[in-house]
Amino acid sequence: MQYAIEVGLERGAFTRCIDERRFSAAVEADAAEGRAAGVRGTPTFFINGEKLVGAHPVDNFRSVINDALKARAR
Repeated sequence: MQYAIEVGLERGAFTRCIDERRFSAAVEADAAEGRAAGVRGTPTFFINGEKLVGAHPVDNFRSVINDALKARAR
């Protein structure tokens, strides 16, 4: 709750959302999709089907993205 307030969320609306579990189905669906894709923790990124697990330097992302773009151009 404290973090929600710190980032500027309205306390009442946030509490109602949590209490109603308003987005629980969407969250569960996302979690199931992640498990099916082999995600075991965060952060995990997928770039054109290639999985990057953990924190990576920007250059790693550039390299994977550039490789994906080159493969697509062929």
